[in-house]
Amino acid sequence: MQSILVQDFMNRQPLVVSNTDNIRTVVTKLLEHKVIGAPVVDSERQLVGFVSEQDCIKEMLNDAFYCEEPASVTKVMHRDVLTVTPSTSIVEVAQTMLANKPKNYPVVEGNKLVGLISRQHVLKALLANDDDCYLRKPA
Repeated sequence: MQSILVQDFMNRQPLVVSNTDNIRTVVTKLLEHKVIGAPVVDSERQLVGFVSEQDCIKEMLNDAFYCEEPASVTKVMHRDVLTVTPSTSIVEVAQTMLANKPKNYPVVEGNKLVGLISRQHVLKALLANDDDCYLRKPA
């Protein structure tokens, strides 16, 4: 199998949310962009967390029930985020996805966000590599 890397299949301009956003703003962005989660970054685009739709549901329910002001995204985001680098092998990411729950992995260089890789990106990479294998096999 040839080496296929995250940098060749990642989304280089994923939706990101600011660590100063409130949950209502985050939910609006997630719904508008039709994504299930997003990296949370600070003003220098350093990754500080990840937030998913599921993380927001409880807070949105509480806001609706108690008519409270929406909390900051920092209240519900995950701070311990599994990340990969652009030079990580797609095979390694696929194996990590089999053993861990996240569906999306922020791609970082240093601590700065440079992209996002999802299960869908990994499947596209594996399918493209699989096609190459079939093209090389004799009939």
